[in-house]
Amino acid sequence: MASVENLLSRRLLKSSQGRRSRPIVRLSIAGIAICLVVIILSISISTGYRNAIEQKVIDMGSHIRITYNEANMGFDTRPITKDASLLADLKKNPDVAHIQFAATKCGVVKADDQVEGIVLKGVDATFDWNSFSKNIETGKPLQLSGDTVTKGVLVSRTLANKLKLSVGDKLCAYFWSDGHKYDRAFRISGIYSTGMPEYDERFILGDLRHVQKINGWSPDQIGCIEVLINDYDKLDEVGDYVHHNIEFNLQAETIRQVYPAIFEWTDLFDTNVSVLLTITILICLITLISTFFIIILEQTSAIGILKSMGMTTQRVRRVFMQLGTRIIIIGMIVGNVAGFGICLLQKYLHIIKLDPASYYVPYVPIDFNFTFLAIVNAGVLIICMLVLLIPATFVSKRISPVSAIKFE
Repeated sequence: MASVENLLSRRLLKSSQGRRSRPIVRLSIAGIAICLVVIILSISISTGYRNAIEQKVIDMGSHIRITYNEANMGFDTRPITKDASLLADLKKNPDVAHIQFAATKCGVVKADDQVEGIVLKGVDATFDWNSFSKNIETGKPLQLSGDTVTKGVLVSRTLANKLKLSVGDKLCAYFWSDGHKYDRAFRISGIYSTGMPEYDERFILGDLRHVQKINGWSPDQIGCIEVLINDYDKLDEVGDYVHHNIEFNLQAETIRQVYPAIFEWTDLFDTNVSVLLTITILICLITLISTFFIIILEQTSAIGILKSMGMTTQRVRRVFMQLGTRIIIIGMIVGNVAGFGICLLQKYLHIIKLDPASYYVPYVPIDFNFTFLAIVNAGVLIICMLVLLIPATFVSKRISPVSAIKFE
């Protein structure tokens, strides 16, 4: 059975809906709803955009890269040897999902009268095509499991457009090592697009054995070991583990250390979201307090009557706390429905488009962090409830029965 406070809060809310306070009550509900919509959109877009950028960077590399410890900042690196004991130590870590080998070599490619500088990234059968395949627009992944060196390569859409290439075309490439020039005739197996200019303007993917032969390396020599992990949140932890298990002449760099500018840029999302949420919540709270005081002014006579009939100060406060809670919950329900609805439309219909050349993605990405969103919802509810104590205390302590009854 409903309590007296519950019944009174319902009656007061219905009464407010039919009087001068109706517009301000609706405005308060709309303010809370808009607050939740902004929170849901900002968090979902920020999370989605961050995840999309991070995944694009990882697709062309890995979470952690092990290379020879040298100051050379170029793409031509010194070889390292596959160390069975190191690989065994890495595989012992449950957070390590996959280990693959690669090497890079700078060169130029020529098609008709067009010449472009490129970086050949050589990969072998250990390369994780499951992750990269979604970037392939046309063609197919490389077949690297046989003993024969594969002549197929994957080129970016940017490079293909510049050189007017398509799948199946021949591509001539030239490389230099120890003062000697090496030419290679490749066949385009596929065209990819990551949307990241840092990759699309220079990288082509080919057989690792091309790089080994050009550099005069043995089959067990590679340019780097790439480590993929299960949980990005454990990147620094696994990075430290790898660092402490490699030889002194090797270095382990996380993807954040390899491309600091990209990740510093994505870190700005958190700052922008925090500022936006703070401003939004402040506006919501100001609107809520204003609404509550207007309702109090309209219900002053009712407050006096309740007190004159023997209702205690605590119970009167409880009535108005429940009234405020109803307004908050209605606003939160409307806000969550609208916020998640807009996010779902964008997630599956891609209504809002972006320029990939400027934003790296063709549309606004959406990714739900349900745990964080639940915490934010709970936080908004708690903050609003605490703020309601200000006008509720005013109701219980500042309004006397005699003055309240005479108010009208």
